[in-house]
Amino acid sequence: MAYSLEDVVQWFLSKDSMTPKKLQKILYYAYAWTLTLENEEANDLNNKLFDEKFEAWVHGPVIREVYETFRVYGYQEIPKVDNAPSVFSEDILEILEDVWDEYGQYTGNQLESITHQEDPWINARNGYSPIERCTEVISDEDIFTYYIQRVEYVD
Repeated sequence: MAYSLEDVVQWFLSKDSMTPKKLQKILYYAYAWTLTLENEEANDLNNKLFDEKFEAWVHGPVIREVYETFRVYGYQEIPKVDNAPSVFSEDILEILEDVWDEYGQYTGNQLESITHQEDPWINARNGYSPIERCTEVISDEDIFTYYIQRVEYVD
């Protein structure tokens, strides 16, 4: 089911311009929501938005490849793109829209603050000081276990 990371990046950039930090956090939440909503159990997480992994950097979850691609923007916004890729299933498109609706109004710094209060990033940084460089991968099991608790089941 995994899509290309580039397609997901372009989809979010078609919504609005944003800083690299905001893009990283939006990607993280899209990944987390997909992992949580498209799988049944923490020990069987085959349905992922994309294959790349997030590292627990000082400023929150980061995909190194995305960092390298957009680092030239620094604290400036990456320009909005004109066309969103149309490769996503209806279910995934709904998740992406829901993530944008939930987190799109926040700045990168606000999203960083939110991720710093959540277990997956905290657990991956266990043993590291707040300002110490860390490249530990945030585990899919931690992501699923944490966010599944927030899913509201509606009859």
